[in-house]
Amino acid sequence: MRALTLAAVVLFATPAFADAPATRATLVDASTAPANRIIIDGASWSCNGAECTASGGSAQPATRACRRVVARIGKVSAFAYKGQELTAEQIAACNA
Repeated sequence: MRALTLAAVVLFATPAFADAPATRATLVDASTAPANRIIIDGASWSCNGAECTASGGSAQPATRACRRVVARIGKVSAFAYKGQELTAEQIAACNA
């Protein structure tokens, strides 16, 4: 019975992970992208060229997450953290 209950939980919980809000960044300079995954504040970032995506991460404002990413992997031209897209003004402040 426990196995059946566990299987049901896994089956119905899996789609929730697929619908997680997007966390992504577009780097200004693709050459600053890390070759391997990098963990920043609990988020696991991976990049393909200038396009980077992440899963996980601590609860924090998107503007702070952006500053932490910029400090580790370089300036960004676009940034979203857990579904919150930064404005052009916020990105400029993040890159400063």
